[in-house]
Amino acid sequence: MRAAWRVADIRAAEAALMAQLPEGTLMQRAAAGLARRCTMLLRERYGRVYGARVLLLVGAGDNGGDALYAGARLAARGAVVRARLVQPDRAHAGGLAALRTAGGGVTEALPSTVDLVVDGIVGIGGSGGLRPPADELAAALPDLRAADGGPPPVVAVDVPSGVAVDTGDVPGAAVTADVTVTFGALKPALVVGAAEPLAGVVDLVDIGLESQLRNDPALRVPDLDDIAAWWPVPGPGDDKYTRGVVGVATGSATYPGAALLSTAGALAGPTGMVRYAGSAAERVVATYPSVIVTPRVADAGRVQAWACGSGLGTGEEATATLRAVLAAPVPVVLDADALNLLVDGAFADALRARDGPLVVTPHDREFTRLGGREIGPDRVEAALRLAAWMKATVLLKGNRTIVAHPDGQAFVNPTGTPLLASGGTGDVLTGLLGSLLAAGLPPERAALSAAYLHGLAGRRAADAGPVTAASVAAALRPPR
Repeated sequence: MRAAWRVADIRAAEAALMAQLPEGTLMQRAAAGLARRCTMLLRERYGRVYGARVLLLVGAGDNGGDALYAGARLAARGAVVRARLVQPDRAHAGGLAALRTAGGGVTEALPSTVDLVVDGIVGIGGSGGLRPPADELAAALPDLRAADGGPPPVVAVDVPSGVAVDTGDVPGAAVTADVTVTFGALKPALVVGAAEPLAGVVDLVDIGLESQLRNDPALRVPDLDDIAAWWPVPGPGDDKYTRGVVGVATGSATYPGAALLSTAGALAGPTGMVRYAGSAAERVVATYPSVIVTPRVADAGRVQAWACGSGLGTGEEATATLRAVLAAPVPVVLDADALNLLVDGAFADALRARDGPLVVTPHDREFTRLGGREIGPDRVEAALRLAAWMKATVLLKGNRTIVAHPDGQAFVNPTGTPLLASGGTGDVLTGLLGSLLAAGLPPERAALSAAYLHGLAGRRAADAGPVTAASVAAALRPPR
């Protein structure tokens, strides 16, 4: 599992490491990694480095120094490197001297032809959006053209300039990069929030920083190996009951499709049996004959977890269903209408009395209703705040879904896609998550695994055509 670290932790680690190394070593390591990635891009795009026109956008401080030293290395390979200094009187003196010695130079205007742009305007020390003239440079980048007629690739140094590094917010003008070469460790803006899409492909360069990172990371990011390691696998002695039984309390006369979709999600999970309880029982069993159906939660029999809320409605029947689910001493995942029923506080006593784990899966508007205020610029902090208040694991949906645990740990799912913003896809996620809970996964791992596979299914569904909830459910069970 990868980790992303806050600026203060990165700064402390850099200071500790620099105290052990000759002056300038870290910057040279960073510049070498940056130049190497730029070299690869130039060769992939144009088949050469020699003669390629490289534009450096150089701000003050070390970020600009990294860009200048990398530019010097490219100039030494025969590239035509020019630096546009945002603040000429504050440019890194050593880096600028190295660039000039290698044959590079400074330009006041943007060249008519640019084969590669290096964004070294602002690093992790920046705050707020870009200010003049940097904002004008960022706005001009989409209009630049390379020798082959296409837009030149933009490589960001450490983070795209203008993003809020610790939160992933984009408070104003910012650079959109094709590749971000980041040093030592991931930063939150590279994996979460509105800043994440601006980073493009993230290339992490090892500069020896990891051994100096002392505090817990701000975020953890799972990969496929993590999900595979967590996924419950039945043994030779297991049967349908020992694998786990998940209860699904979703759907209504108004929204029978929610029952079908959440049941489809549950069937794609690792449990051995699915029990459905609700008014769509006849529709569910007609579509999925293996599902055991009953009209009420009280009649469903024993389950190891409940998935509740999708399409449930908010009337008396829905209220009774939610109360019965919350009374069960098993893990519960609540979505959609179940979350709406929590807003007025009528279930506060039932929530306080619960022994089992609780997972809630709000999108932004549901989150605002639950938490009583807007999410704000820091989605991770907001999710953690709600998790602590509710004593629940919070799965905050989004392009980069956040999973926040009441103990203060936060995770981000890397597989999301905006194409999943389609009616009913959340119902599929709820059913899958319930199945993982019933199979015995801790709530944070169940939430992460469900989000990860749901994201992969969304991408797979997109390969075949328009993304619908039904196509996402089908993609959770790809043909072999």
